[in-house]
Amino acid sequence: MKKFIKNINPFNNRTEMPAAVLVIKKLLAFILCFVVGTLLGNAVVIGAMIAGGKNFTQGETFSESTMELLGLYAMAGMIAASVLYWKLIEKRKLSEMGLTKHIGGWFAGALIGTGLLFVCVAAIMLTGSISFEGLSQDTNAPMLMLLLGGYIIQSAAEEFLCRGLVLCSLRDRVPMPVAVAASTFVFTFNHWGNFSGSEPRYIFSGVLCLVVISCVFSFLTLKTKSIWAACGLHSLWNFCLSCVLGLDLSGERASAALIDMKSVGENLLNGGNYGIETSIITAALLAAAAVLLWHMYKRNDRKAGV
Repeated sequence: MKKFIKNINPFNNRTEMPAAVLVIKKLLAFILCFVVGTLLGNAVVIGAMIAGGKNFTQGETFSESTMELLGLYAMAGMIAASVLYWKLIEKRKLSEMGLTKHIGGWFAGALIGTGLLFVCVAAIMLTGSISFEGLSQDTNAPMLMLLLGGYIIQSAAEEFLCRGLVLCSLRDRVPMPVAVAASTFVFTFNHWGNFSGSEPRYIFSGVLCLVVISCVFSFLTLKTKSIWAACGLHSLWNFCLSCVLGLDLSGERASAALIDMKSVGENLLNGGNYGIETSIITAALLAAAAVLLWHMYKRNDRKAGV
């Protein structure tokens, strides 16, 4: 038991242990970085409120849109926590975390994410479950640009933790399916609170979507040997869904959008109040994308082994 506790301690960089024990250690490292990153982010938000003359202890806050932006940008704390952990405790190169010099992969991922999202939305529209209401009447260009920056940071934070800290640290030390499963588990865990109050059918379809899109991120990371493409895909998916199309993102609607689109009724085709990320159509299309990326990764892997 003493050896087991010593092995799973996330404050050392030991890796010589059974695969199951190493996975537990990485899950604890994820929790550590998530908690520290959250505390850092909250400190930034509180500091901003104090600087803005708000007495947060009395419930005083900025406007809803400003708090939305602060919440997104505060997730930079998780990026800082994961990078510091990797350098100071893991004592490894950032390139081993997927932070390679090929940052151009971010833009390739952004294109994939935009295309994948529009395919999903178009497919749902064909069922009559989403309607196009026209262009937004109160487009706020500066706010949209700030939201884009916020979603870039928010999405990168999740990818640094799930794909960088977990997947990239496990991929050469445990069987690949185990590494992908661990990354998917923490990604799903990170979003579980979003389903609070949802009906069981939407929770089931939502978890299914989380699992398959996490596999998309993971297989893209494995194929490109970098987390930049996953960061780009994640960022543009979130931004375009919320701020371009004006649809709900994880049950929330952004304060600014270019287009006004709405769900028609509540069903498993459009995901109900949560949005298309609990749609069975989205799940099916994301699953197809995940299978395609897996085959592309395995094909490249076989070629490299020849």
